[in-house]
Amino acid sequence: MGADDKLEAKGDQLKGKVKEGIGDATNDPGLQAEGSAEQSKGHLKEAVEKVKDAFKKD
Repeated sequence: MGADDKLEAKGDQLKGKVKEGIGDATNDPGLQAEGSAEQSKGHLKEAVEKVKDAFKKD
């Protein structure tokens, strides 16, 4: 996994977690959903990079 891609994926996950937490604290369902979606985006990017790495090793 490229270091830049890994950091970007983790950054998306962290930003999403923060947004979701703020949405919970302020009772803002829109912000909660946005945070959850951003976390999912980060997880998906991380999974794609892991698949890429698996094919590079062969």
